[in-house]
Amino acid sequence: MHSPDLVTTFFLIFTGAAVLATLALFTRQPLLVAYIVLGALLGPYGVAWVTDPTLLREIAEIGIIFLLFLLGLDMQPRNLAQSLREALLVGFLSSVAFLVTGFGLGVAFGYTMIESLIIGAAMMFSSTIIGIKLLPTTVLHHRHTGELVVSLLLFQDLIAIVLLIVIGWKDVDAEQQGLQLLQVLVSLPLLVGFAFVFVRFVLLKLMAKFDVFHEFIFLVAIGWCLGFAELAQFVGLSLEIGAFIGGVALATSPISQYIAESLRPLRDFFLILFFFSIGAGFDTGVLPAIAAPALILALAMLVLKPVIFRFLLASQQESQAQSWEVGFRLGQISEFSLLTAYLAASGAIISLEASYLIQATAILTFLVSSYLVVFRYPTPIALSDRLRRD
Repeated sequence: MHSPDLVTTFFLIFTGAAVLATLALFTRQPLLVAYIVLGALLGPYGVAWVTDPTLLREIAEIGIIFLLFLLGLDMQPRNLAQSLREALLVGFLSSVAFLVTGFGLGVAFGYTMIESLIIGAAMMFSSTIIGIKLLPTTVLHHRHTGELVVSLLLFQDLIAIVLLIVIGWKDVDAEQQGLQLLQVLVSLPLLVGFAFVFVRFVLLKLMAKFDVFHEFIFLVAIGWCLGFAELAQFVGLSLEIGAFIGGVALATSPISQYIAESLRPLRDFFLILFFFSIGAGFDTGVLPAIAAPALILALAMLVLKPVIFRFLLASQQESQAQSWEVGFRLGQISEFSLLTAYLAASGAIISLEASYLIQATAILTFLVSSYLVVFRYPTPIALSDRLRRD
């Protein structure tokens, strides 16, 4: 089938997303599952209405960049150390447990050691999007449960950032890896330092001088995101790492929350495209080969994550009820798991089948975990009036 032009492609994606999002909201499903399903339906392995692989890769890349920039923009540096201290022990021990479980199951399913290690690494993370979206604002800002959820997600997100760097070390020998590691150790702190200095002495002064022009603030924020991503790539890091560092540095701005709110619609726009591209790249023909492993892996995570978080948090003097709630809210794997699978497969580090296993597991845990939270705890989309809280 002839690939449609860009306008037609966007029409198919966003009109289809609106239809499936409506169905998802009626059935209390997370919207990102609707976007992934839409990609599978319209993509090369579905009805093949959107088939341009270059366009899909570029869509995914832009979505990732803005996702990580907005994530960094929400991380106030002054709160970063405190949040990490609170989550360090629980976050580290839980991550090790999920890594070992995923690795063991990967080996049992017959995947290579490297593939099993990537599968295990993908299991470490919980969904920032689902975790935050299903927290009522009152819980997020005024209750300890929200603080625990956000701190643990922050710790996992930083591990994910490191993992993205490691995945970039593909097809190189030990000597080259050593050189790349040295390059990262040198360029990363220099890049971080440059980001904070430039923001403080240049960017913030420009924003303060022209802050009445909201369009200017919007353009500067986008330019900073994309420009710093390109700079990071130029010095040997990745676009994604650059976008994240740029976001954290800009979070020091007094108007960082205004910038974040202004860019959220743009973030959501590209997130739709990112998750659509994930679904479009999913070969449904491999489902028979990965169905049983994906079900087992998803079940293991859905059971173990609440139990392990409950045990670890209770050992830190948290109440049992609160520990269970945090465990269930973090009981899925993550969009970073999808990103890990996507980048590892793109770099030929793992096979497409292993990548599809991670993606299928993510979709299953998104679906089931969201249901468990919606039916048990306060959320903005709860079915009952008793639990529905904005």
